[in-house]
Amino acid sequence: MAASASKLATPVDTKNQTQPPRDFTAPFFKNWAKPGPLPSSVGDAEVPLEEGETLDAISGYFRIFQLTKGHRFSTDDVLTAWYGTTWCPCARTVLDLGSGIGSVGMIAAWRLPGARFVTIEAQAESVRLARKSARFNGLEERYEIRLGDFRDPAVWGAAEKFDLVMGSPPYFPQGTGIEGGHPQTVACRFELRGNIADYCAVAAARLAPGGIFACVFPTEQLERVELAACAASLVIMRRRPVILREGSEPLLNLFVLMLAGHLPASFRERTWVEPPLIIRQRDGRVHPEYQAVKLAIGFPP
Repeated sequence: MAASASKLATPVDTKNQTQPPRDFTAPFFKNWAKPGPLPSSVGDAEVPLEEGETLDAISGYFRIFQLTKGHRFSTDDVLTAWYGTTWCPCARTVLDLGSGIGSVGMIAAWRLPGARFVTIEAQAESVRLARKSARFNGLEERYEIRLGDFRDPAVWGAAEKFDLVMGSPPYFPQGTGIEGGHPQTVACRFELRGNIADYCAVAAARLAPGGIFACVFPTEQLERVELAACAASLVIMRRRPVILREGSEPLLNLFVLMLAGHLPASFRERTWVEPPLIIRQRDGRVHPEYQAVKLAIGFPP
């Protein structure tokens, strides 16, 4: 499969939300009431917007720092955070693998206000942006951002386990497409530091009893996920195909995986396949269900 210009799902439309007005506390945006509490540090002058960056809405009053010409959060990230927190709503500890600028983790932190987070990212520039976002959103006390390769034992504390592990892995092996562009976007698309098998292996090693691993991956590469899960002794408990435009074939799948040893034997060889989630209708408008998903993660419908 030749790699496309970006991950299969397009970046989330932040039009009219980029470079927001000074009043970050405004309770409404285009007749949409922002849900959730207002972080005490929102709009903190000590978290400046620097040249080449934008500050965009992501969940309720939460915002995220992104590079104008680098990797920007996408529908893939929104879906991963929504799916993981939907099927593990009582998580106390959460791990975000290959966390990038923090989009998956920030959304999950908004949905799980009582949970503690560890995120691991290998690109220093992405970690810098994620730390700015965590500070802006008042998350620093429960949101640890580590710089490193999650395959490296040095990034882990002794016997760390998590109720919920999430990941939006790169989709394409090196050499399957043009790898030019900003380093952030290249690492997002291509398997420079690990692949779906590495994500599954590390997730399996870090799952607490009854914990789940939620991820997203292309439908065309479903077999890779199945093989990676088997090798890591994980069971794909459920998956949901994602159709980007009504009438098309599903390009993505969302997955919930659990350790086989945490399940009754009768559950270890079956997967519940849900009806597809449609992102846009045939006429281009956002599908009503996806509008509801966006509302559920505190994003304008």
